[in-house]
Amino acid sequence: MYIIAIAWLYVVLMMAVTEHSIVAAVLTVLLYGVAPLALFLWIFGTPARRRAAARRPQPEEEDGSVTGEAVDEVVDQHDAADAQRNQ
Repeated sequence: MYIIAIAWLYVVLMMAVTEHSIVAAVLTVLLYGVAPLALFLWIFGTPARRRAAARRPQPEEEDGSVTGEAVDEVVDQHDAADAQRNQ
């Protein structure tokens, strides 16, 4: 994946060298190089980020519940104990 990124940066830099002004060269590097390359690396790096997150151990609180629970799950859990409380 990184060889593609390096090759694309090389092509974009060669395109920028042939521009007539510095402003055009900078815009070429930003619009043809950096922006699409960042998107490419983000999209193709997603599986690796997911694998790394799955390997990371999940911390637990003292009461045994896992941190980072969705607020709706916690609220629904407490509301299920007393149905009359919401009415």
